[in-house]
Amino acid sequence: MNRWDADQESVAETPDLAALAALLADRTRAAICMALLDGGAWTAGELAEYAAVAPSTTTEHLNLLVSGGLLAEERRGRRRYVRLAGPETAETLENLAGLAPYRQVPVRSLAEANHRRALHHARTCYDHIAGALGVAIAAAMTERGLLARDYGLVLTGAGADWLAALGISDAGPSAGGRAHVRTCLDWTVRRQHLSGAVGAALYRHALEHDWIVKAITTRILTLTAAGRRAFRAQLGLPDEALYPSLALAPPRA
Repeated sequence: MNRWDADQESVAETPDLAALAALLADRTRAAICMALLDGGAWTAGELAEYAAVAPSTTTEHLNLLVSGGLLAEERRGRRRYVRLAGPETAETLENLAGLAPYRQVPVRSLAEANHRRALHHARTCYDHIAGALGVAIAAAMTERGLLARDYGLVLTGAGADWLAALGISDAGPSAGGRAHVRTCLDWTVRRQHLSGAVGAALYRHALEHDWIVKAITTRILTLTAAGRRAFRAQLGLPDEALYPSLALAPPRA
């Protein structure tokens, strides 16, 4: 029988959830991560302006987020760009936002109120559709039997046929190991929206066919007239899901 040598050096690995929580415990770092849910790459200067903090302070935060594995960086000439480390990071952040308590923030103008309404209605969550529109898409696909809850959400045969009829290639789970179908807990209404490879493919299709238009400097998605017709015809989405002014407001804390 082998005996444990108390003097023997031994190391085991365990997830350090506290370290991850510490990265997001700072509101500036949390705001940076939420901004990067647009799926793009930002410079430190752009993020400093967005978060309303000094560039030097932003750089310190970015260094922590990169070393902590939440962000990846790349160089383009002399400029440094950062983005989320990947779709799994984006889904984790959106799920955490869905679990987080709400806090009151001032709305100082009609323009800001309209911006928030549009953000709640439809936005990107890295590479798929979030907001009230994304929640409505996931619900309609489930109600129509295109998605089913087995051991987690799965694409049904009818769902695969539906994608093919739209011209969306469904190659199944990606070679990189990305989940075929997943959901994120949407912080807008605290219900699930569609993510994973299928959610990303549907988002790309909607962009390419001008169903939605992505804003240049924000995560906001604008549903076009063609998009409203398409989502009505394909999924029977109601007006509440198709117009920002009718979208459900987030629940009160």
